Formats: sequence, structure tokens, C-alpha cells
Amino acid sequence: MASKRNTEWISEKLEDICAQVTDGKHGDCQDEPNSGFYFLSCKDVANGKLNYEGARQITEADFLDTHRRTKLAPGDVLITNSGTIGRMAIVPNNDLTRRSTFQKSVAILKPTTSRVEPSFLYYGLLGDIRRLIEFAGGTAQKNLLLRDLRAFELRVPPLHVQKRIAGILSAYDELIENNQRRIRILETMARNLYREWFVQFRFHGRENVALVPSPLGDIPQDWVTGRLDDLMVLQRGFDLPKTERGEGTIPIYAATGVTGFHNEVKARAPGVVTGRSGTIGNVSYVQEDFWPLNTALWVKDFPKAEPLYAYYVLSSIELKKFNSGAAVPTLNRNDIHGLDVLIPQRRLQVKFQEIGGAMLAQIRTLEFEIQNLHRTRDLLLPRLL
Repeated sequence: MASKRNTEWISEKLEDICAQVTDGKHGDCQDEPNSGFYFLSCKDVANGKLNYEGARQITEADFLDTHRRTKLAPGDVLITNSGTIGRMAIVPNNDLTRRSTFQKSVAILKPTTSRVEPSFLYYGLLGDIRRLIEFAGGTAQKNLLLRDLRAFELRVPPLHVQKRIAGILSAYDELIENNQRRIRILETMARNLYREWFVQFRFHGRENVALVPSPLGDIPQDWVTGRLDDLMVLQRGFDLPKTERGEGTIPIYAATGVTGFHNEVKARAPGVVTGRSGTIGNVSYVQEDFWPLNTALWVKDFPKAEPLYAYYVLSSIELKKFNSGAAVPTLNRNDIHGLDVLIPQRRLQVKFQEIGGAMLAQIRTLEFEIQNLHRTRDLLLPRLL
């Protein structure tokens, strides 16, 4: 069986199995917010998908001019070729595709479908991504040149085998996408519940509760206002040398989220963490015991708040406005501890913790499933290819 497989699989240059290998526009375009025409770059390609959140939008004239070069179409395979090399995506068949083009930091491969299945090309390159990255030249900034990309060789089986392999692997990605969609729905539900109850005051039993004046406007009569540190007490995280990270199962939370693992617990779940140094503005709700790193602030105590309510209150504050650093963004807890906040009845917070917490617990389960699906797919990649 092995010898037959070896005779059927042949090495093909990308230029021989693609109708075109090009990249995005080498010049710039004129911005036009809300135009609906997107000028994407390498930062917008990640985890096999195109991310349109915060993406540049340009004039229709500039889009049409750039589109003549890229001619983006469903099934095209994208590879970031400058700066961060090797992030990939396969172009979906949707309306956004027809209104998207690229900057030069993204290469576009247009498969010749009589030679190669687009999904197989994507997975084949993904499985050989380290070798592809090694093709990138440059010192200060790596670049994967088009001539090198066109000359890159990929082992390719007959078309029917390509489709079978791509079908197996894409099934995992479809499950991952379904779980990600469920996560987005649950996140929206939990956030909307917070807004309904604690911003718009549309909680169960509100009909029997009058609104009374307060420093924060009219609020339910049995609620009060106070300082942020009445709700939660923030504290700087703990030092941990990099040499001691990466061992154990306890997540280490830094300014941007999980940055490794350790074997010691410093804070009990549920917890709330935000950035203190380097990156500020991110807020994480932590559902397992953890180690808050020194680049983060964590909620040491919840005097008048349930953890989930504290998380959404902290998330609603524009923390970047309180940056006190010059070269390095820095958040001083004392600068926000005195902010005016709303303190609802504890029993309503407890109910929100119960309902919203169940939603976030389901999200955590889905995140673990996604990790396992990624791991299984990545183990299959070299075996199938």
C-alpha cells in the first residue's frame, strides 16, 4: 500500500497547480469608513479565517482598481507573506468576499481546480507551513517572495484522493466553526442579560420597584451607588520568571490573557483579571483557579459584587483612558478604584451569576472542545499528507 501511495503522489510547483499566484496592492488606498469595500492586510488573516472587525474600508474606486490585481474569489488560498509569515485562510463564498481586496502583505493563490482541490491546497500548505516559512528571506522583516512561493513544491495525490482528505479535515474545521458560532451566541446572550438587568433595569419584578434620583441618574430605589472598590478590590499580580512557566495545569493570566501554565494556585475561581502593564483594556473572566501575573491586575476581593457582575462592570469602563504610562501603557488601580458605580441588590447579582455564569461555563466547555478538535486535526494533517 505504501509503495502505491508513493507512486501516486507527486511533487508539484505551486505555479503549476495554480492559475495565478499574486499578492495585494503595493501602494495605498484612500480610506472611506462604512463604504463596505475592504482593504485587508496580514493582521486580518488568522486561524483560517478573515477577520473584518476593525478592518480598513476604502473608496469604491480604489477597491475596483485594486481588485483588478487580486480578483479575490471563493476557494482562493491566502498566505501572509510579510511580517508574520504563514498565517492562512481559504476564501469563503459570501458577500464580503466580493467586496474585499488586499494589501501586499497577503499572497493570493488561485487553484486550478482540474489539478488541485482548493481545500486540499489549503491543508497541504498548512501541514507544510514550517518549510514554507523557511522560504521567507529578509533580516529586519521576513518576506515570502512571490517567485519563491511559485517555486514551492507540494506533494499532491490524484484529485479523488485530495477530495477525500480535504473532506476529513474540513469536517473538523466545520465542528470548530459551529462551536465558535455557539460561543458568539452565548457571549451575546450573557452580555444582553447584563444590559437588560443592570443598565436598562428590565429585571424580573421591576414593576414593583420605583426609580429614584442618584449621582448616576435614576436607579431602582433599593439599589445604591458607590466607588468601584466598594464592588471589587484590584491588586497587582505576582512575579513569575519565564523559566518557571509552562509546567503544570494552572493557567497564568497576563495582561492579554493566558500566557502559560504553572503548578501553583495564586487566586481562586471565579476571578476577574485585566491588564496592568504593556497592554491595558482587556478584561478576562476566569473560571478556573489561576495565577495572575505581574503585568495584570486581578480582583482580590468582591465586597459588594458577584464576580460576573464585577466582570461586566469592569468591561464597561474605557480603561485605556486611565493610562498613566509614557513609553509603556500602565493602569494604576488607584486611578479607577474611586470611580462611581452602581451597586444593585445582591440577590439580583446572585441570580445573574447563576444564569450568566451557566452561559459562560458552557462557553468554557466549547473552548475546550475547540482545543481538542484543533489538536486532533493537527495530528491527522501529517498522517494524511
